[in-house]
Amino acid sequence: MSAIAMFLGGLLVLVAVAGGLMSVNPSALARALRYGLPVGLGAFAVTMIILGRSGIGIPLLAFAVAMLARARSAARAIRQPGGHSHVRSAALEMELDLDTGEMNGLVLAGSYEGRELDDLDEADLMHLYTELAADAESLGLLEAYLDRRAPDWRAGFDMNDDAGLGASPSSGAMTEKEAYEILGLGPGAGEAEIREAHRRLMKRMHPDAGGSAFLAGRINEAKAVLLSRHD
Repeated sequence: MSAIAMFLGGLLVLVAVAGGLMSVNPSALARALRYGLPVGLGAFAVTMIILGRSGIGIPLLAFAVAMLARARSAARAIRQPGGHSHVRSAALEMELDLDTGEMNGLVLAGSYEGRELDDLDEADLMHLYTELAADAESLGLLEAYLDRRAPDWRAGFDMNDDAGLGASPSSGAMTEKEAYEILGLGPGAGEAEIREAHRRLMKRMHPDAGGSAFLAGRINEAKAVLLSRHD
């Protein structure tokens, strides 16, 4: 009975601490509960084993270890500050900083192969645009970048019917690996993390908020691919 009383007392302390954290930082509360519960349960299980009640302590200890392993796996899946979303095409690899909203890209093919978009001047970017006219997916990524770097770039560019402005992507089915990279998540992310990452990205990339219709489509596709695993 004393061991149970000790456990209940410790649990009350944990709840009190968690309540204090809630008023300061909800994420701190989530971390406290994620790790505090399995640790507290494990301590109680060890106490029961020491007192000779292995029939109760051993199953509880195994359950606590499983809870802790699951919590650590979930923590690795959640995006940490400084994370990035990556979208790749045949000619470009774009990177979006999920905290600042800054976008940059690496040219993978053509005259500017190996160069970053931030290092190209306006004339170079327009030349790259014409090179990508036949690659609808790469063109969509470059347009998204240009819309952020120079919102009025179209006014100074001689658009024509063959330029491919706004063309839809022509790539094959998105893989799970690509979907995780687009949402900035680690493998094994849960449904809640997938939906939260999608929500954050769409706030930056939705066309109604001045974002890119092309990238918004890729973000939606990434969400659909990953959520299909939970159906």
